[in-house]
Amino acid sequence: MRIRPRAVLAITIVAGVSAAVIAVCNQPALLQVGGLISLLAEESPPKLPVPVQQVASKDLEDTWGAPRSGNRRHEGIDIFAPLGRPVLSTTNGIVFKVGEDDLGGHVVRVLGPGWQWHYYAHLDRFGDIRPGSNVQPGTVLGYVGNTGNASGTPYHLHYGVYRFLGSAQNPYPLLATQSAESDIKKPAPKSARKDHSTRHHSKKHATARKPGSHKLNKY
Repeated sequence: MRIRPRAVLAITIVAGVSAAVIAVCNQPALLQVGGLISLLAEESPPKLPVPVQQVASKDLEDTWGAPRSGNRRHEGIDIFAPLGRPVLSTTNGIVFKVGEDDLGGHVVRVLGPGWQWHYYAHLDRFGDIRPGSNVQPGTVLGYVGNTGNASGTPYHLHYGVYRFLGSAQNPYPLLATQSAESDIKKPAPKSARKDHSTRHHSKKHATARKPGSHKLNKY
């Protein structure tokens, strides 16, 4: 039986559309066409904030390449923190995965600037995100735990950075900078501001005294 060229074309189109629908249904992030193009045009950042709240870069340790089970090497950094500490996105990007894998347990995968993958693993639970969500630096992705193959170990976040079609890269040099902390500087408490104001006021009056008047307070 000979199939006509038009029939072949029609079958090809239907198959292509069906494949696209299935892909989108399984990966809503693919609908973010404009966002994906924008991320591709951006350069990957040379420095990143620490992805765990209230952890400073000076507290990090470079564990890249350390031996792991199954004759593996550590392809990331472990950031230790109490159970339930918020895990924050280091970049703007699009969430591609909120789910499970054998090694990472509860994991989140974000596609960031320069189409660089950011991988957050061993989470205790997830934040208010889903595949297709747009995130910004500081968006809560989840909370520190020890799920996956980290069960029974101290609570920590495994954070990995991967090239889009390449290998993992060491996140430590990207995070190890005092100018890229995860916490936003909070304003000083009112009591501290009041104390500062009082000292400033007193200093102002002290400088206004006549020469030699400070001798009255010698003792």
